[in-house]
Amino acid sequence: MVVPVALTGATGFLGLRLLRQLLAVHRSVTVLAHAGSGDALHRITRFFELSGAPGPVVSELPHRVRVVETDLERPRLGLSAPAFQELADGLDALWHSAGSINLEGDLPQLRRTNVDGTRRVLELAAAGRRKPVVHHVSTAFVAGARRDGVAYEDELDDASGFENAYERSKYEAEKLVHAWSREHGRPVVVLRPSILVTDLPPHPDLPSHPLQVIERILSDVRRTAGPEHKSQEHESQEHGNPAVRRPHGPSHPGLRAALPRLHVRLVGQPDGRLNLTQVEHAAEVMVRLADRTPSGGVDTYHVVHDRDVPVRTVVALLEGLSGISIDLVATKPDTPSALEAPLDFYPGMTAYLGHRRRFDDTRVRTLLGPSAVSAPVDLGYLWSGLGPEEPVPAPTPPPASPATVPSDRYA
Repeated sequence: MVVPVALTGATGFLGLRLLRQLLAVHRSVTVLAHAGSGDALHRITRFFELSGAPGPVVSELPHRVRVVETDLERPRLGLSAPAFQELADGLDALWHSAGSINLEGDLPQLRRTNVDGTRRVLELAAAGRRKPVVHHVSTAFVAGARRDGVAYEDELDDASGFENAYERSKYEAEKLVHAWSREHGRPVVVLRPSILVTDLPPHPDLPSHPLQVIERILSDVRRTAGPEHKSQEHESQEHGNPAVRRPHGPSHPGLRAALPRLHVRLVGQPDGRLNLTQVEHAAEVMVRLADRTPSGGVDTYHVVHDRDVPVRTVVALLEGLSGISIDLVATKPDTPSALEAPLDFYPGMTAYLGHRRRFDDTRVRTLLGPSAVSAPVDLGYLWSGLGPEEPVPAPTPPPASPATVPSDRYA
């Protein structure tokens, strides 16, 4: 079976949604699955079942999805020379969504996965006689450690440094894509999503999304807390330190009521904001953008939400899930408590609580019009994709500020 569309990372959080969208417009898709990682078709099938796909769609998956086991860190993707050439020659489009999203990973390992993996995919595209168009999934966070202002799609530099090795590895992968496009005179579509979330309830058979990782860290901190921490308040709270502002989260009925309230301090901006995008919407937008005729060079798109989420909303979510009160402070505490010390091992995640920048997506909105606009991402939506089944109480709206007034679409 010759399938002209191939996708890496098809069993990942975004990849599963991309596969569903691609199958909506293509008869079949070749999934380049990681060799030895298990039954990719089974995991794909479970996702379709758990996300409510109709029975006939699920039953057709074995006939519409071709799985080829590959290794992105090996020459020819770990395939024999004839198998590699046969795969390359049959492709019209190549989607590269696979990669490590480990924000705490070390740079050498992340380079092997994110940079060298991209290089191997580009080698596959270069070898194909039909010259497939490459669709490279990057991240809006190649913008690096600049926390204010506007990040534009045509920007790609390392002048501000990076929050973590993950961002740098994705930046280096994008630079590689640009160099490949110039060398071969071939078009590439670069898609930069922001932080992807869902309201699909968590399930052991589904991949988690980034906020689940943070929630698990805080929950681990709570579980390892000794009895000496019960009902403790930070000294700054006892003395009413005005430098500390706590965004109060939901008190979920029956979930955390019997647990002692613990506190941690995290560096962050109370008026900060993060761009969180529904993964289902992001996948739909990406596949629609792929239907555009490429320019011949590198076309880059920010696939982001049209309104940012206040950091206070994210903190409220984490408080409600973990049972830990979070104090946003301007600088890292000189003497972290026993509860706070473990969080020092995860600076790549907590750094985003200090962001106030926005991502320009004028290009996407111009091409797709009103359909590029996402549904709201609020506390209730986020809770649905992370928390227990009981509804989360509505939070008290934060006071209006220049960053959140209705006329500012990035508030």
